[in-house]
Amino acid sequence: MARIVGYIAASLDGFIADRNESLDWLFKYDNVDLGEYDYRLFIKRVRTVVMGRATYDWIANEGSPWAYGDQRVIVVTSRPIPDPKGPLETRSDVDALIAELRALDDGDVWMAGGGRLQMAFLERGALDEIEVYVVPEIIGGGSPLFPPTGLRASPKLLSAVTLGQAMVRLHYRFD
Repeated sequence: MARIVGYIAASLDGFIADRNESLDWLFKYDNVDLGEYDYRLFIKRVRTVVMGRATYDWIANEGSPWAYGDQRVIVVTSRPIPDPKGPLETRSDVDALIAELRALDDGDVWMAGGGRLQMAFLERGALDEIEVYVVPEIIGGGSPLFPPTGLRASPKLLSAVTLGQAMVRLHYRFD
């Protein structure tokens, strides 16, 4: 059974993108040495990347080449994606997708970006762990790490590590 995990950065005030859906506040930390927690090491464990439509649209409009050549990519959307940026599949039924993902046994599943989809998985008890990289920036608003839905949870802290430039990695498990 595949583990479904999150790996995401958030501002100190709890946002993953600013009011303009920009990550400029985060990009100035691109050179922080994350050591064993580096994204390039994390992505090697991942076989399937799941993202919402807003995250996909942001990636598609960003100038970088498609970064998921070795992974299966699933975009959760009810709208067709004309001329996709890279190879991907789409799904619209979150419950059916969770069952499909749980049946995989070829590596971790990463919930990439987007707090809304992560919250949908959390509400269904389908997010196993999350690594949150808290960046010492207050951006004053935008897309929250966990959109308010009324869900209450008490994840178990697995570790907390201080990284370069006052960044902190928090690793939680949801039981």
